Amino acid sequence: MQRFSMKVMELDEYSNSEIVQLLGERYKEYRVRVGLTQKEISEKTNVSVMTIHRFESGAATNIALSTIISLLRAIGMLENVDGLLPELPPSPYLFNDKKEKIQRVRHKKP
Repeated sequence: MQRFSMKVMELDEYSNSEIVQLLGERYKEYRVRVGLTQKEISEKTNVSVMTIHRFESGAATNIALSTIISLLRAIGMLENVDGLLPELPPSPYLFNDKKEKIQRVRHKKP
């Protein structure tokens, strides 16, 4: 696979599998930079060496989010998970006329 940088403006151009491949490549760079082997990561996370290898090489394109969270925790990057869905500030549009918080979206029939 051609190596390229993920930019926010370009993400829609890539398939989910391609994004996971890029994350795997990037993960390997972080793992190497913190000085851990795949075996050491495996021991810290209970994720198999084969899964780690497949993720880093781009062969595992359907990796579970819980596995990615474990891998990020192992390299000290867990705080970055918050960037996936950052907490939103309060919005006055989330309350109905009775000042109750809206729990779901319903569209009125035309």
